[in-house]
Amino acid sequence: MTRPLAGPILTAREMRAAEDEAVAGGASVAALMERAGKAVADTALRMGAGRSVLILAGPGNNGGDGYVAARRLAEAGVEVRIARSGEPASEAARDAARRWTGPVGTLSPETEGASVVVDALFGTGLKRPLDETLSRQLIRLADAAHHRLAVDLPSGVASDDGRCLGDVPRFDATLALGAAKPAHLLLPAAALCGRVLVADIGIAGGGDGAPHVLVRPDLAAPRADAHKYSRGMVALVAGAMGGAALLASAAALRGGAGYAMLVGGKTLDGPHALVRHRFDERALDDDRIGAIVVGCGLGRGEDASNRLDACLAAGRPLVIDGDALSLIGDNVADAVATAAVPTILTPHGGEFDRLFGKEEGSKIDRTRAAAKDCGAVVIHKGADSVIAAPDGQVRVSPLGSPWLASAGTGDVLAGLVGARLAATGNPFAAACEAVWLHGEAARLAGPSLIADDLPNHLSTAIARCL
Repeated sequence: MTRPLAGPILTAREMRAAEDEAVAGGASVAALMERAGKAVADTALRMGAGRSVLILAGPGNNGGDGYVAARRLAEAGVEVRIARSGEPASEAARDAARRWTGPVGTLSPETEGASVVVDALFGTGLKRPLDETLSRQLIRLADAAHHRLAVDLPSGVASDDGRCLGDVPRFDATLALGAAKPAHLLLPAAALCGRVLVADIGIAGGGDGAPHVLVRPDLAAPRADAHKYSRGMVALVAGAMGGAALLASAAALRGGAGYAMLVGGKTLDGPHALVRHRFDERALDDDRIGAIVVGCGLGRGEDASNRLDACLAAGRPLVIDGDALSLIGDNVADAVATAAVPTILTPHGGEFDRLFGKEEGSKIDRTRAAAKDCGAVVIHKGADSVIAAPDGQVRVSPLGSPWLASAGTGDVLAGLVGARLAATGNPFAAACEAVWLHGEAARLAGPSLIADDLPNHLSTAIARCL
């Protein structure tokens, strides 16, 4: 059985441990391979609608899955061939190869293509680039096919951090065996996977501490006795670029907040429901404020620094974005400790590096370490956004719309985070809800979106979660 991308995200080592646990519990490697191969065959059959299939089989168990898939496809009446890069090297793969009685050739420049190409060369655990000749044949055959399916992972990507170890073709779909891997969600590999499906093959891995795929949240509609303050009050601190704070304000109102107050804005533009105040520390001294959003277009001068200091001293839950992150610099842990309130940081990649340094490790590992070190929830933004909490919880968003790479979309996210924080009081849940809703609003807005479009699609995005 296959399902959409969801659930725990396992490294190669964790996946091996889960497989070992399944075998220790009574499952055989052959049985696991049979289930994986059947899932591959079913997926290839749906993709190609019965058209010819070429399976590229490697020497390991990934190749063994390919032999099982070939047998299953042939039983379904599909014309199928295998081109292998080498003799099967594992006992399970050799047994699967013996049970395949159809055509087998050596993968070479003479190998003819097919309508559907299935990459079963290498799965998790690959640490070096493919042989150059092998890589060229994989790319040639994938480029010539109508449909391209990768088994577990596209051959040539690093499972644990999403690096490409060489030239890798793009696939239409990738069938993750047992569980998602980091490379299914982290760039650049995630952009090569196409649609990712997960095949349930009888392996249970990933406890509560494992990163999980970000999925649609369950939101609750306001109670019958709700009022504007019980739904959540957000204060948004404006600065040098007033338009950024207005975008954040619109997102806060559309994102579920019952009351949004723009502090320090100089323009009358924006939603009529938005309440405006001149900047004054006393404006932030309101027990009804459930979140303060600071940094959107704040500026980096003395006035901006003073406004940030006032926010840190206000004693209200914080969302720190954009210019405020630059003002904090590498003193982020001290700033969070000084505020002593639930805090969410929203850095993009460059800001993250300036805040936390360019350490080794995957985006998942780095974000988790940053959240623990600074004591705040961190949304490490990007097409492959990673959300981490100080207690180690991590969610990774499937690839977002590339049209989000435009000015102001981060301000919309910050305002949305503020709304969800004021509504829930839970910084990790708020961050996860906001990232999902932001991505869904972008999907609904469609190609060539601008930041101003996003708030208008939040109502429909929220409706999907009720």
